[in-house]
Amino acid sequence: MSHGIDLRTVAYDHPDAVRLNDEVQLEYQVRYQGEGDATFLDPAMFAPPRGLYIVAYDTDGTPVATGGWRSQERNEEGYSDGDAELKRMYVVPRARGLGLARRILGVLEQDARAAGRRRMVLETGDQQPEAIALYFSSGYALSAKFGHYRFYDSSRCMTKPLHPEHP
Repeated sequence: MSHGIDLRTVAYDHPDAVRLNDEVQLEYQVRYQGEGDATFLDPAMFAPPRGLYIVAYDTDGTPVATGGWRSQERNEEGYSDGDAELKRMYVVPRARGLGLARRILGVLEQDARAAGRRRMVLETGDQQPEAIALYFSSGYALSAKFGHYRFYDSSRCMTKPLHPEHP
């Protein structure tokens, strides 16, 4: 299935993005025994050039993965000017292990860098060891907490500089 995966820019409220977002919310509920991600997200937050949202499609046109970034500036939730926040990274179970998340992450980092963002930031949780491993192996480091879940013990915040000279 990894051959012929097509990454397409879509709106955050595109039907395929909504369906995969519903799936990741169910996974969060299982992993964290309760609610999904309650962070407020508006489709306009992912509209280029202040963001980007991607859906990956397999060869038969089935959506199998998503990811996006949105611009953040310094605010009371702990973000800094020039931040690009990674959101909704998700790969359906049958497509995991094929490198899709890493491929989407690379595209999102490149796009955020091209949009002038200085740092990619993300929040994940301690019940998502696969995500944490992906981010560590992609050059992210644990950081001071920010965002909606900054006061949760299970929250793990990570950052990576987006230097223009280092693609």
